[in-house]
Order: sequence, then structure tokens, then C-alpha cells
Amino acid sequence: MKRLSLQWRITLMTALLIATACISMSLLLGYSGRHYMDRIGTSISAYGESVSENDTAEHTDDIPNTATLAPNSDLVIVIDGAQAAFTASNWLITAAVTLLSAALAYFVSGRALRPLHSFASRLEEIEPNNLGKMKLPEDLLPEFRRSRDAFNRMLDRLDEGFRAQKQFTGNAAHELRTPLALMQAKLELFSAEHPNADAETADFLRLLGEQTERMAEMSKTLLELSELRSVPCEDRIELEPLLEELCTDLTPLAEKQNIELRYEGNAMLIGSDTLIYRLLFNLTENAIRYNRRNGSVRLSVREEAGCIEIRVADSGTGIPAQYRESIFQPFFRVDKSRSRRYGGAGLGLALVREIALLHDAEIRVEESNETGTTMAIRFPKMRNANLKNML
Repeated sequence: MKRLSLQWRITLMTALLIATACISMSLLLGYSGRHYMDRIGTSISAYGESVSENDTAEHTDDIPNTATLAPNSDLVIVIDGAQAAFTASNWLITAAVTLLSAALAYFVSGRALRPLHSFASRLEEIEPNNLGKMKLPEDLLPEFRRSRDAFNRMLDRLDEGFRAQKQFTGNAAHELRTPLALMQAKLELFSAEHPNADAETADFLRLLGEQTERMAEMSKTLLELSELRSVPCEDRIELEPLLEELCTDLTPLAEKQNIELRYEGNAMLIGSDTLIYRLLFNLTENAIRYNRRNGSVRLSVREEAGCIEIRVADSGTGIPAQYRESIFQPFFRVDKSRSRRYGGAGLGLALVREIALLHDAEIRVEESNETGTTMAIRFPKMRNANLKNML
């Protein structure tokens, strides 16, 4: 019973209630019918005894198991299994009424539970970036008003918490930029003024420079994450020139590992040109860095049914199945030792996911195994439809 939906529970309980009522009614009607039919039969038998033997025998030869009300009467009542037929018809009517009532209860309860289905659909659409748009409307049934108020207040608290978190992250990243830039400048100046420093000092300066640069890059990414909402997403973007520029910028990195970098396809979409470039840049850079030597990276664009899909496929070692959702979380690393060697702070894919959400796009690991990984970004029909209307 616990595994049944609320609609089926209401249907079964309604059917059970109707069946109980119908059965009780049938039993009472059957008892009453048999009682009165017995009385009728007794009266007919008593009255039939006054009929002459010749008339009775004459009628009995023609119609077995009968009784006549009176001699020379035009009205003849014939009782032949009436009680059994009456009882059977009662049970058939009871079964039919129960089944029909259960079907009606199922559809009526489905209509009555429609607000719950709508509420569940609304819950599935909640994302950190759309909390303000997910509030329940005022025109709800009285039974749902208390839940609506509690749900809307919860969304307000969550939205306020996310805003405070992003504001703190942005403020912290902004405050760190100046001292980190100063440290980098001082280290570069010291290295330039002491070109003949011993090996230990040179290694120490190099390590400080790498870590300072890494922290500066992390602060820059955190600041970008906190400021994404303020970036307008109304550019008309032609993807083929953008992919060409992207491959040109990443060719030096690909050549270091002898990675073949190629692209194909074209489409137009609405969004932020800068952010879409950053999204594809981060995905392609990861595909190059974590690829096999002499491997390949392929970017493809496909448009179908009003949607635009961009895929970034590499020939790397793949992503374990248990990490395919976690890789989009900030600071998450599948292999920490390799990530440290290649640099970065684990924020690249987190930024990619935020940019995709900002454009109402879906990003996922479409395929990943020992021969490579394919990342897919699917932009919705609505944005593409708006673009076609503009054109």
C-alpha cells in the first residue's frame, strides 16, 4: 500500500467504500425480495387449493410448476426460479456499479490531485539561479495555501542565502586581487634583480610565483562566477567563427602534446559571446590537457528541431561513472595529482555549468569510456526560436 500513488489510494478506498455499500444494499434488497416472494408464493398456494381438481390438472399439464389465482381468470402468475434470477441480477448490478464508480473515482481524483502534480513539476524545475521565478501563484486551492506560503518563504530564504554567498565570494575575490598582483610584481622584480641566485633560491622563487599565479587565477574565476548574473545575454552568436578563433588560441597548447584539434558545423544562437567563448574554451582546454599524447579533440555543432547541440569529444582516458555529476562542483578533482601537475583550481567546469545555466542550457557527460569522453551542451528551443524571430 505504501508504494501506491495517492491517486490510486483514493481510487481503491472509494471503490472499497462503494462496493461495501452496494453489497450491503444487495443483501438487504435480496432478503426483502425473497421474504415478499415467499409470502406471495404462500398466498398463491393457499388460494390455489380452492381451485377444482379438473382445472388445476388441466393447467398443470400445460404449464408445470404453476398456480392459478382463480378459475376462468385472464391473469396468470408464473413463478419459475424468480428468486435465483433476482439475486443474480442484484450481484451483476453491484459489480457493474462498483467498477464504474472506481473508474470515475480514478479520473475525478486525478483531476482533484492536479495541483499536486503541478507542485511536483515546479519542484523539479528549481535551480539556484531561478529561485525567484519558482514561487507558487496566489490562485491555489484553500488546502494548499498554507503549503504555498511556507514554500514561498523557503524560496526567499534560499535565494537570500545564495545571494549572500555569491556576494561574499565576489567581495573576497575582489579584495584578494590587489595583494596577489602586488606579490606577483614583487616576485618578478626580485627575480629580475637577482639573476644569479643559487638553485635553492631560484626554485623557491619559482614555487612562490606558480602558487601566486594559481591563487590569482582562482580569484579571477571566483569573481567571474559571482558576476555572471550581471552579464547581458543578448548577442547574436555565429558559432563557426567562434570555434575557429577558439582553435587558433588553443593550437599552441595542443601542439605541445601533438593533439589534433578540429571543428565542424555552424549555427546561430542568442547569448553572451564572451561567456559562450569561455564555456567552450574551458571544455576544450580540459580535453587537451587530460588527453593522451598524439590524441585528438573534436568540436561539433548540430542543429535539430530548433535546438542547438555542441559536443566536445576527446580521446583521453575517460571519467569514472561515479564522478560524472561531481565534476561540475567547485574545487572537485577526479585525480588530484594530475590536476596539480596541470595547474588550475578545480573551478573551470563549475564556471562552465554556471554559464550553461545562465543560458538555460543543459550540459552533461554524454559518453565516457577508456577511448575518450564526449561533453554535450544542449541549448533550448526557446532561445533558438527567439533568434529565428529576430532574423
